This record gives sequence, structure tokens and C-alpha cells, in this order.
Amino acid sequence: MGADGNDLAMNVNRQTSDLLPPSDGLGAAPRTVLTARQLRALGVTPAVLAERSRTGGPWRQVLPQVYLLHPGAPSGEERVRAALLYAGQHTRAGGPAALVTGPAALALHHFGAVVAPAGPPVIDVLVPHQRRLRDAGDVRIHRVRELPRPHDVGGLPCAPVARALADTVAGLDDTEAVRRLLTEAVRRGHCDPVSVLRELSAAGLLERPCVAAALPALRAAGRRTAEQRLYTMARCGQLPDPAWNVDLRLPGGPPLGAVDAFWPEHGVAVVVDARIGAADDAAEWDRCVRLREQLEALGVTVVHLTLAKLRDALDQQATVVRTALVASADRTPAAYLVVTPR
Repeated sequence: MGADGNDLAMNVNRQTSDLLPPSDGLGAAPRTVLTARQLRALGVTPAVLAERSRTGGPWRQVLPQVYLLHPGAPSGEERVRAALLYAGQHTRAGGPAALVTGPAALALHHFGAVVAPAGPPVIDVLVPHQRRLRDAGDVRIHRVRELPRPHDVGGLPCAPVARALADTVAGLDDTEAVRRLLTEAVRRGHCDPVSVLRELSAAGLLERPCVAAALPALRAAGRRTAEQRLYTMARCGQLPDPAWNVDLRLPGGPPLGAVDAFWPEHGVAVVVDARIGAADDAAEWDRCVRLREQLEALGVTVVHLTLAKLRDALDQQATVVRTALVASADRTPAAYLVVTPR
């Protein structure tokens, strides 16, 4: 092996940021995992590549046509990069042609509830259905009709969390493990319960016993998240303090129903719709409609908010509530209602 080729091979990992454009979707930092094609573009000849990746050499082949440019085991990030490179990672029509999904994607999002596999960890990768790739090493290929919109995580293209969650749950049969994953996704704000349920439904997982048993916990996590966002809205929007989580009724009468926030002096109530699409949602919606009709008949303004609105437009929702509070001065005072903490 000539000195020039050897020097180039030894320095290749320091040159990648300068010589390789970030068009492969994996970021522009110097990389220690490259394909044979990328190495050829850097001037590494087949002979140099074969010499350095021989048994006991400083490099090694980790997947077909994908090489690790240092001795020892690859890191978790290097394994993911290698999987994407093997899957033919490049941009197409402005987007990546392969996405990490499943437990590997959740691990990149720092999920604490990802279940450690019994054997070598598998990296699941989504590719367009027309690709004719096979599983290789620790990479499991999933061909799909349409790739979801990618989420960039540290320069690595990943499936959206709800999709990665469904792909992970598909390989589980432990109710507690499923429950931890679903609730962590919602509690930490990765996604809302509706998007989780939508992906579970699309994957045909809702009828599985371990998933069905975990749905009440998902619903409860959605409710807690809604309450926290509502508290944040009131605080950041500098709204007057309401009575939180109360039941309303007429004096001496039966309960009218529960509201998430109530300003008695203004006759304004907020109800958050935290439904996730479960079988009882139609009945829950009917209860919400009846409550609204009853309260508005008594002169109470009911502001209906959703998890999505509280997540995506918090300031706007605070303005909606503030407008209702201000407008109360021009309305006929609402009927007196008894307020009982839930």
C-alpha cells in the first residue's frame, strides 16, 4: 500500500466534513461510518479499503458496503448511521429516503421506558415499498407505501414519535411495558394521545390485549397533560385565578357537571376536551354538549378547548378566555351556582 493512499485512509474521518456534502441527511460533522462509495469519493482505493478492513485492521465492515473507521464496537449513534447508510440514505425530492423507527428512534428521543432487547438490539428502518432491500446484521427493513414526515433528531432522520411508538408496541406483549411507553410519550410532550391512538389504530394494534389494557392509562395521561397546559395558559396569559376542577350545580338542585376552570364572578367556564377516540367518546361528547347547553341557558359562557389547541396555540387560547372574561361585563349576570371541588 502506497504512502499516499495510507495517509489518505488514515485521515479520511477528519476530511468528511470538508469533502462530503451534507446531502446524505446525516449532518455535516466528521463521521466515522461511511459507505464504500463515499470512501471512493474521498480517494480511498479498493485495495486500501480491503487492507484497512481486514480482520484485526483499524476499520471493519459493519453492514454490506458500510464501514466503521475505527477499531472497537460502534456506538449507538454509529449503529443508527450505519443502518441509514445501508438503507441507501440520500435525499429525494427534498426529503430522506429512509427513516429510523421503533425502539431505536425512541431511544434517540431519550425515552426512558424503552425495553432493552433480550438479544442484540435491532434497528428498524422504514424505506419506500419499491426498494428491494433485505434485512442485514442488526438492521430490520420495513417497506411502506409512504414514508411519514421525518423528524430530525441530532441530524438523524426519524419517524414521528407516534409512529415509532406504534412500531415499537407491535413487538411487545407486556401490558406494563406498553403502558409505560404510551404514558411517557404524552407526559413528556412528545405527542398527544390522539396521534398515538391514530397510529395504533392504523397498525391494527388496538384489539391486542396488552394495548387495550394500557389505553386507560393513556387517557389519564392525556387528562393530566390537559390540566397542566391549562394551568400554564392561565399563568402565562396572566388570567385571574379561577376555581380549578369543580362541579357546578344550582342551589338545592342536582349536579350540572364538571368543568376544568370556572370564574364565578364572570360566569365563564373552561372545559378541555381530552378525548382520545376510545369507544366511549361518543357518550363523553354527548355529556359535554348537554353540560354546555345547560350552563349557557343559565348565562354561563363555556369556552371549549382541545389538547391540540393548548399545545399549538397557547397564547391564542389565553386570548380567547380573556375575551370571554372581559365580555362578561356587558352580559346579564349568570345564575348563582354552587361550586364544589372535585
